[in-house]
Amino acid sequence: MIATRIAARVRDLGDGFQVRRALPVAECRSVGPFVFFDQMGPVTLEAGQALDVRPHPHIGLATVTYLFEGEILHRDSLGSVQAIRPREVNWMTAGRGIVHSERTPQELRSKPRRMFGLQTWLALPLEAEEDEPSFSHHANLPTWEEGGVAMTLILGDLLGLASPVPTLSPTIYADITIEAARRFAVPAAHDERGIHVVDGRVEIDGQSFDAGEMAVLEPGSESIVSARSSARFMLFGGAALDAPRHVWWNFVSSREERIAEAAADWEAGRFPKVPGETESISLPERGRPKPVGYP
Repeated sequence: MIATRIAARVRDLGDGFQVRRALPVAECRSVGPFVFFDQMGPVTLEAGQALDVRPHPHIGLATVTYLFEGEILHRDSLGSVQAIRPREVNWMTAGRGIVHSERTPQELRSKPRRMFGLQTWLALPLEAEEDEPSFSHHANLPTWEEGGVAMTLILGDLLGLASPVPTLSPTIYADITIEAARRFAVPAAHDERGIHVVDGRVEIDGQSFDAGEMAVLEPGSESIVSARSSARFMLFGGAALDAPRHVWWNFVSSREERIAEAAADWEAGRFPKVPGETESISLPERGRPKPVGYP
């Protein structure tokens, strides 16, 4: 029942801050609309150490930041300023183009603190790739608990609950904790489904998976997740993509030439600015898309 097994790779974002990246990889480019899956931490940031992701652009995707521990301050070119805390969601749709930063709030920088969370990108449907950008924050996500299994529903519908986050295609994303000797049946309701183990060890259809590992499930059948000791995992996925997607740097699009246009726009300063921010992340040199001419 498991189509692909993925071990997340460590990536350095600079300043000693590392993430574990599970998607995309050569053997699996997407699971439902999810085209990018990063785990931040768990890490202890010492006094004076901070997360400072300077302003950078996106197109063609929605970002979901979800924390287990810590706090991040989001700012974007729409003028949004929003702190995100555990079991809340910042839902940002880039559409034709948005710029944002993610930083440790100033008031938290003088003391040690934990940081642990996930950032995922969802490809927008073809008809929404060039929509106007938008941002919303959701602090009251639905929860469910029964028989040693607890769930926070981040996106979509599950177990009779519906998330308030306005997804644009059929999607599932849930934070699930399971006690020792308990089981959770993953329904076959969605085209594509994945399980990312956050903490502990689980068995998925009889195969063992440790923290940091991901299982992409075969479509069309129920899967059983069980644990010998307490564990935490994310269930995610949804409808298969309506067309292949190209992913380069912070850009997602069904058209390679659109990514090249976005790269040229960022380099030329044509993206909108984030109010109150003076820094930015430069376009990477490696693997740049082919340039696009402008009149």
